[in-house]
Amino acid sequence: MRSQLFCAALYAVQVLADPSWTSTPFNPPSVPLAVRTPYLNTWLPQGTGNALNDEWPTLWQGSVTGWTGFAKVDGQSYSWLGAASIDGVNFTKATQKSFTFTATQSIFVLSAGPVDITVTFLSPVETDFVKLSIPFSYMDVSVASTDGASHSVQIYSDISGEWSSGALEWDLDWTTTATNVVTHQLNLANPAQWEEVSDHIQYGAVYYSALNGKGVTYQTGRDAIVRTQFLNNGTLTNTKDTFFRAISYSWPVFAISKDFGNVGKTPASFLYTIGNVRDPAVKYILTGGATQSRSLYFWSKFSSITQLISFFLNDYSNALKTANALDQKVEADANKISPDYAGIVALSIRQSLGANELTISKNTHGGGWNTSDVLYFMKEISSDGNTNTVDVMFPAFPIFLYLLPELGQYLLEPLLQYQVSGQYPNQWACHDLGPHYPKATGHNDGQDEAMPVEESGNMLIMALSYARATKDNSQIRRYANLLDQWTQFLIEDSLIPANQLSTDDFAGQLANQTNLAIKGITGIRCMAEIWGLLGDKAKQTNYTSIAANYVQQWLNLSASATEPHLTLAYGNDSSWGLAYNLFADVHLKLNLFPKSVYDEQTAWYKTVANQYGVPLDTRHTLTKSDWEIWTSAIVTDTSVRDLFITALKNTLSNGLNNVPFSDLYDTISGENLGFKARPVVGGHLALLIV
Repeated sequence: MRSQLFCAALYAVQVLADPSWTSTPFNPPSVPLAVRTPYLNTWLPQGTGNALNDEWPTLWQGSVTGWTGFAKVDGQSYSWLGAASIDGVNFTKATQKSFTFTATQSIFVLSAGPVDITVTFLSPVETDFVKLSIPFSYMDVSVASTDGASHSVQIYSDISGEWSSGALEWDLDWTTTATNVVTHQLNLANPAQWEEVSDHIQYGAVYYSALNGKGVTYQTGRDAIVRTQFLNNGTLTNTKDTFFRAISYSWPVFAISKDFGNVGKTPASFLYTIGNVRDPAVKYILTGGATQSRSLYFWSKFSSITQLISFFLNDYSNALKTANALDQKVEADANKISPDYAGIVALSIRQSLGANELTISKNTHGGGWNTSDVLYFMKEISSDGNTNTVDVMFPAFPIFLYLLPELGQYLLEPLLQYQVSGQYPNQWACHDLGPHYPKATGHNDGQDEAMPVEESGNMLIMALSYARATKDNSQIRRYANLLDQWTQFLIEDSLIPANQLSTDDFAGQLANQTNLAIKGITGIRCMAEIWGLLGDKAKQTNYTSIAANYVQQWLNLSASATEPHLTLAYGNDSSWGLAYNLFADVHLKLNLFPKSVYDEQTAWYKTVANQYGVPLDTRHTLTKSDWEIWTSAIVTDTSVRDLFITALKNTLSNGLNNVPFSDLYDTISGENLGFKARPVVGGHLALLIV
């Protein structure tokens, strides 16, 4: 009876989430539209199924980033993007027919009478550092007749000043240029460098652009006036509103339209680009407490925004070719696990990478760009907003190892440089590089959130993972003494961890954490491997012996005396949790923990699974999606692996949530518990690197 009730409940939830259009691979809680950086990070909330023209797109945290699309077909008006309404003007909502997402693209097909409108949102995932660092995204709008006849078609899109700030009362300035490219530039009248309001950056500029040419017109002005102009006439006036004002005062919008003329069954398309650019991008602490203003890597190639936008627009065919190749590779690799897993991975990639920015510095003399000084920065989106949080980087690390391992080095480097400078006073690894992005100004007072074993183990595991993946030992050689310092701390505190936080800090402090001890012991063994790579066999042998000895003691300390599972904390026999920290042992092929541990845990997880997954531990019914996938990568039974994967896919498609992929949710209700859009979803690629 229990299984029948479970199936009935699951069926009911799936029906709830079933939209009227075809969704491939499934209908997610929120759809990535333009997701390249922490500030170009716009989504379409989904829930039970919102069409592209049902809701306003929003920044990841939920504030509207006004983005509108209209079309005229044989004089009839349709909306295809956003949720605009205009007093006294009638238009019909185009009917969404299908939606597909891949690792790099979200593709919508809508019917506007006898014409289909295909809207492709492409946020490139590149391996070329210049292209990777460009904070722009594409929206391609293609139209084609569906009845064999030709039809007159015009399209329109605008953005609002809401893209520029989290404070709608702030005054906005703007300019429009129309040469080979039409570009609307929006910026705050009184910018605040390094500052955020509601997770919007408060300086820099937003750019909305398209190639100029036959049938292209533009206009700026009050939303209702500009939109009515298009809906009544199918064209814009090429005029510029010069009454600069607050974002919410008479709602200025920035529009570009295209008249295709008559369109038949051969598709005609028009390309928009959206970008959010600031310079400098990150404030970084140097030796002695000085700070450095760092810029995005793309500046090493482009001398102006105009040049950058022109390149980006004209590079679309290359970007699409690269994106399609990556999409196919990701799908093929992930499908070797399962189709459900392929969908999870595809939804995770843009979200994870969209929290990061690749930076360079200027040469001290001459002012040129120093492309040998590359640092990669990550915003802890949604939870704390910290810069380069170690226990957020750590779960995300599989995405870098899979896509481009070199990024792992540049992500670790800012933390290593800072701590080797001697400014951080604690003997363990620091928690983050700054309390709020984009400031990476360190914690010289040592008062960062203390996770001593957690972060020290994380840094050692990531350092070895990068060296192994690339066969590049230069980073571990540069920082060998610092890494060894953290290892000495782990030798003191990892076998029987003191009362402290782990990465799951929302659960509070706990002494004698079984899973945390796994991380610390693994960290010691990683240092053994590091010394081996550096040629110090004596230290390698010593640390290998210590780690092996600790494992034998840990086996006795961590076993439940009453049931066949590891405990959450030593001595609490009824407690248990996901032993996700065993993943590094498997991934790095350390063979540190015996197979019997993996077999026992595999069997146990089967007995404690809820409808939407296995709880993180016995303190609650919530779980973490990244740790579930890490755990699925270490179990010794593929049916248990698939249990984790299917439960997560069902959570994503249950229609109960409408925020970007939450890694924290309840395993009974299937509802998210606050986190959203966090980069830790890069950890969902764990099965692709074992």
